[in-house]
Amino acid sequence: MKRIVLGVLISGVALFGVVFVIGSQLSVAHVASVRATYSASAEDIFALISDYRRHPDWRPSVERIEELAPRDGKPAWQEIGSTGPLPMELTESNPPQSMVTTILSEGMPFGGRWIYALEATAGGGGTALTITEEGEVYNPIFRFVSRFIIGHHKTATTYLQDLGRKLGDDVAVEVVR
Repeated sequence: MKRIVLGVLISGVALFGVVFVIGSQLSVAHVASVRATYSASAEDIFALISDYRRHPDWRPSVERIEELAPRDGKPAWQEIGSTGPLPMELTESNPPQSMVTTILSEGMPFGGRWIYALEATAGGGGTALTITEEGEVYNPIFRFVSRFIIGHHKTATTYLQDLGRKLGDDVAVEVVR
């Protein structure tokens, strides 16, 4: 019995070591882009995604929003969900073509920003929304998990799918980069 326990313990330490070494070799920074097309206009989509107060209405992962003090005159808030608080700010806004939100990453294991780009589809019958995540993952273990288990595209893909449900569109999310 002692051999089994010792074997499991040694295997666990070895696995942790391998994950740590691989995670340490990965770049802290990453870029990941996904796109989906919706039947709604860019104006309607921009109004929905830029109103962060409404996100709990259509994003199941967001339980509530807490307003934060503006940073340099820019709106700031925390998304509260099952994974804890995620402090954000609206860094840029160019309705209805684009906006940028940035994670207020002090003390967080990750940081970065999302760039939202909206463009009319060919024929003008809808809007394509591309989200580009310019992310940073500081902890080597979390870097490994983010890259190989969760995937850098997962959160933005879920966001686009949630938006599609809100708009009544069955969307296919395309990995751009």
